[in-house]
Amino acid sequence: MTRNFDQELEDRLVRYAAIDSQSDETSAATPSTEIQFDMLNLLVAELQEIGAEDVTLTDYGVVLATVPATAPGPAIGFLAHVDTAPQFNASGVRPRVIKGYDGSEITFPDNPALVLSPEKSPYLASKQGDDLITASGLTLLGADDKAGVAIVMTLARHLLANPEIKHPQIRLAFTPDEEIGRGVGEQLPKDLGVAFAYTLDGGDAGEIVYESFSADRAVVRIKGVSIHPGWAKEKLVNAAHLAARIVQTLPQATMTPETTDGREGFIHITDMNGGSSEMEIKLILRDFERDGLAAKGDLLRKVCDAVQATEPRAEITCEIYPQYRNMRYWLENDMTPVELALAACRAHGIPPITTPIRGGTDGSRLTELGVPTPNIFTGMQNVHGPLEWISVQDMAKATEVCLTLVQMAAAEG
Repeated sequence: MTRNFDQELEDRLVRYAAIDSQSDETSAATPSTEIQFDMLNLLVAELQEIGAEDVTLTDYGVVLATVPATAPGPAIGFLAHVDTAPQFNASGVRPRVIKGYDGSEITFPDNPALVLSPEKSPYLASKQGDDLITASGLTLLGADDKAGVAIVMTLARHLLANPEIKHPQIRLAFTPDEEIGRGVGEQLPKDLGVAFAYTLDGGDAGEIVYESFSADRAVVRIKGVSIHPGWAKEKLVNAAHLAARIVQTLPQATMTPETTDGREGFIHITDMNGGSSEMEIKLILRDFERDGLAAKGDLLRKVCDAVQATEPRAEITCEIYPQYRNMRYWLENDMTPVELALAACRAHGIPPITTPIRGGTDGSRLTELGVPTPNIFTGMQNVHGPLEWISVQDMAKATEVCLTLVQMAAAEG
């Protein structure tokens, strides 16, 4: 049975995307930004309105809720994150809906020079006739991951309104700060209380991800010797020059995001701040394998040590912090949640896509903490930038897959 979820999903995404909820990695607060509470509190109210049980906003900033079981089976979690990426402007988002996309180039009302072309995006070319949602040209859209939020909320609303649908207990979680790697704390697995879970945070229709990057972040700090430049000969040590040497010594023709794909990892400089007396370089390290990730950390340390050796009067430190690990390391021991998702896709005639994701989700961390959590598609495209878009019909396919999945879990239970 195919249900028409298109209008509900469209309305939800447009409503959610217009709410500013960008995260901030420089903040020590939880959530990292107060504005994320605008989304979290709205979801608490909406969950209560549709009749969800155990609706809670935890002291670590996660909204939890329950859809009671109507049949035996393993408790299943569905997660989506409310924050939007810090990499691009996400304030004042103006979502717009393009009904029945005609296959032509898409322009943007607030940025006429910006063009989304089907010639450069085969996936866009395949969506002729779909209803598309974009931003207006000056911001990202935030379908990452408010499309996931819309899908999980639509799923919950439908199950609560139709108790004749057989399914095990469903637990919902809406997390903050996923985009800065802080969406899943150690308390969440216990509070979620499920056998396995799914994040709704993927791309093309049919994408079921059970392999992600392993990830670390790094901070390099350089302290020079500051003195008035007029009297600086043989005394000044310019931290900015040393930072430039580190950047120039790191691989540039290889091992960067713009030169790698497939299973290749990278070292990516995300920020540089400071001046002649002190500099800070922030980086992210990515690889699918633990040894590859460790090797990238070792390379960064060696580069810092080499530059330090050229100027002993300076002080250069390199600190590396774990973020998440490839979920495959745990999921390959029990593929039950993956196999359910693949079967649900096939039941709707959607060919599953299991390509490793060149990124990570809350599911990467949850899986590491003992809750197997593969990732299900939403349809989001070109995320973290002004060309972001999504098909409403792809979101509807994801909702149908989730509905079928929970019914399959009940049948197997």
